Amino acid sequence: MSGMWAYVLRRLLLMVPTLIGIVTVSFIIIQFVPGGPIEQLQAKVAGTNVAATATIGGDAGGPGGLIPTGELEPEMIAELEKLYGFDRPVYERYGKMLWDFARFDFGNSYFQDRPVIDMIWERLPVSVSLGLWTTLLTYLISIPLGIRKAVRAGTKFDAWTSAAITIGYAIPGFLFAVLLVILFAGGQFLDLFPTQGLVSENWEELSWPARIADYFWHMALPITAMVIGAFASLTMLTKNSVLDEIGKQYVITARAKGLGERRVLYGHVFRNAMLIVIAGFPAAFIGVLFTSSLLIEVIFQLDGLGLLGFEATINRDYPVILGSLFIFSLLGLVANLLGDITYTLVDPRIDFERRDV
Repeated sequence: MSGMWAYVLRRLLLMVPTLIGIVTVSFIIIQFVPGGPIEQLQAKVAGTNVAATATIGGDAGGPGGLIPTGELEPEMIAELEKLYGFDRPVYERYGKMLWDFARFDFGNSYFQDRPVIDMIWERLPVSVSLGLWTTLLTYLISIPLGIRKAVRAGTKFDAWTSAAITIGYAIPGFLFAVLLVILFAGGQFLDLFPTQGLVSENWEELSWPARIADYFWHMALPITAMVIGAFASLTMLTKNSVLDEIGKQYVITARAKGLGERRVLYGHVFRNAMLIVIAGFPAAFIGVLFTSSLLIEVIFQLDGLGLLGFEATINRDYPVILGSLFIFSLLGLVANLLGDITYTLVDPRIDFERRDV
């Protein structure tokens, strides 16, 4: 146990230089990206910029309702540079960023003039809901299905499930989302599920059982769309892991001793085969949280971190970009650490004292 806690402490300490390295590289890249926030404002004032999103920028004319009138005056540009901190040397801005990030102070959004941490905190429930429930359901489906396919490898069940998995994997999740909207959300057939928001507008007025039901009512379609295309690789990984363990000597020995197939499978094979599957849980959750939910958020009008990061990137809202990246990276590092700790729940024989960080 002491070895495990020493390993956890080393990993926690290693997170500090890792986070510094990530935000440093991002900060350097940002310095060379054309079309910064001031250039964005200039384009909007001149009427030459076509906004990529409809949720940032106030009125159609630009931030705060700017009306296209021409070019920004040099005095105005100087004021904006001072407001955004661009009048200071790069090393000074970099040092301030590191100090602020150490205190979880990400500053204010350039385009919404709100604290970045508040914006992230408001959007986090949507992304966590999509990532967590999608990952859990994917594992709950993939592990039993993968084990079943391994036990019945080469049968008709294995063949038709492989075909279904391949089709689900080949079709993008957002196409399934559109199909679900058409079929079940008032598209052309049934109108059973909502297509907007995480909860209903009167959610605060509902009882707790009704709140829980309302939450899952809103999450049903987007999570279904994401799960359909997410469980293919995990199912095949589970199947191959089980097949690999079944062929090992200790399984043959257990069978020779007269143990039943069920006891061999779940008493010996399952524990060893699941190690590699559990190893992928953090990566699966972070992958869904970061990359897989943007189009789903757009289709179902869910205001999550994916949409926030996309809008910030298009509009060169650097505080939001760096703040979101910092939170994403921190969550990823913590999730991977939790995945390592979970190893011991499956196989207590793992010795953290002999494991490198």
